Amino acid sequence: MSTGTCKCAAADKCRLHVVTWNVATAEPPEDITSLLQLDVRPPTDLFVIGLQEVNATPLRFISDLIVEDSWSHLLMDTLAPKGLVKVTSVRMQGLLLLVFAKQTHLPYIRDIQTTYTRTGIFGYWGNKGGVSVRFSFYGHMLCFLNCHLAAHIQNALQRVDEFEYILDTQDFDFYDTPHVLDHKVVFWLGDLNFRIADHGLHFLRSSINSGRFNLLWSKDQLTMMKKNEPFLQEFEEGPLNFKPTYKFGRKSEDYETRGKKRKPA
Repeated sequence: MSTGTCKCAAADKCRLHVVTWNVATAEPPEDITSLLQLDVRPPTDLFVIGLQEVNATPLRFISDLIVEDSWSHLLMDTLAPKGLVKVTSVRMQGLLLLVFAKQTHLPYIRDIQTTYTRTGIFGYWGNKGGVSVRFSFYGHMLCFLNCHLAAHIQNALQRVDEFEYILDTQDFDFYDTPHVLDHKVVFWLGDLNFRIADHGLHFLRSSINSGRFNLLWSKDQLTMMKKNEPFLQEFEEGPLNFKPTYKFGRKSEDYETRGKKRKPA
């Protein structure tokens, strides 16, 4: 979701590609070109990739502090031949946010700053929370915020509280944009964990299988929360014209059927 609009320069438009993916501690696949849509024309100017649940076991996390993690390596190896370089990144345990840009744009990317907020275990653990990066792009102040919020269908209010806490606690060292929502454009992405409320499992699956996603919109928890939370109303969400992504089996677009009968969301 995002707030605001901008252009690269007075007459030129830029193409931005944003990815969010809960990778569930898995190692990256060999090929991610389809994920990044590298064949689009005109080619993408900025890539922003937000990952959740990157492998963050103590030994692995320490190793990743010394050398780049495997996901960052793959992204750099994939994008470098296209003339893109990594501008910055920020990581908090399993949360990772990376920004890549065409080399021609680098002189116009300034005032880069990253920050993070923990919300797991009363704010002391970083398995949940948010990481963000802000920068000036051709004079436009942009901010990208990658969040992983509380799980489980009954915790919708907790998710809203966590996001509000993240917005309240993330500060930047710039007088004109000291907070996230002060930026010209803000992109909010991540595993937000909002679910589809009320509808039964059979109705959900029937609506999904028939492509009638519109029958689910009114019970989307985030849509419902936006009606009562003014700060959420500042964000504009794109059309929900795709299958709910929770919870696919690994390396599959089929819903997981083992164990608990989770509602797609």
